[in-house]
Amino acid sequence: MPRFAQLVMGPAGSGKSTYCSNMVQHCAAINRSVQVVNLDPAAEYFNYPLMADIRELIEVDDVMEDDSLRFGPNGGLVFCMEYFAKNFDWLEDSLGHVEDDYILFDCPGQIELYTHLPVMKQLVEQLQQWEFRVCGVFLVDSQFMVESFKFISGVLAALSAMILLEIPQINIMTKMDLLSKKAKTEIEKYLDPDMYSVIEDSANILKSTVFKKLTNAICGLIDDYSMVRFLPYDHSDEESINIVLQHIDFAIQYGEDLEFKEPKENEEEKPATLDEYFQDQVDE
Repeated sequence: MPRFAQLVMGPAGSGKSTYCSNMVQHCAAINRSVQVVNLDPAAEYFNYPLMADIRELIEVDDVMEDDSLRFGPNGGLVFCMEYFAKNFDWLEDSLGHVEDDYILFDCPGQIELYTHLPVMKQLVEQLQQWEFRVCGVFLVDSQFMVESFKFISGVLAALSAMILLEIPQINIMTKMDLLSKKAKTEIEKYLDPDMYSVIEDSANILKSTVFKKLTNAICGLIDDYSMVRFLPYDHSDEESINIVLQHIDFAIQYGEDLEFKEPKENEEEKPATLDEYFQDQVDE
């Protein structure tokens, strides 16, 4: 029997631990078992039980206080993750061998772990050897994505993780509940983006011909291959959490023995725009 895992990734402050907490509560409400493993050696607090905690193996503070290493926060975290990669037997012992496990791995926020360092790729390969079906869940703060240039940066970060890890990946815009009404309307076009419209938005800002050509090339590549799209995520709305979970389950075929089907949106109930969706929540 396969086991299942979400690799919860994203920049620092994107809401990874909050996402894990909400997902645990949501799954408990629908009578579904989900466990969380903390892989952030610099984490300080969790409001949910942990199946395993990397801080039992190594902590950033201990590395930084070691006079023979003299690492700062970022170097210390990279050292911790490389040490972790050499001690996957600790993780195997912590996970056990229970069939049909569904585990959320709450990962660190250092972006270099998902761009060029091999640690997370090694973790994915190890989990697959342990018969896990792994889905990457890449979170980006929606407040960061409301401007075209920041959106392109977010897309490239998500794309880097997709290329490095080579696993199914669901990209999510978090903290939708914190956006203003105007921002919610503005961000709707970025959920399933037309990159050529992004180019038009930035045309009047870019003065350099070289950067215009580079931006056009990047946006054209992403658009031509439909590489990245986002799901909106509002942690205060159970339906929003459920839609995200359904997409992830489909990506790893969780519950396929129960004839699980690809999530479909009800066209009769679906609001015409994202703004109308949020207004419906307010009205209720």
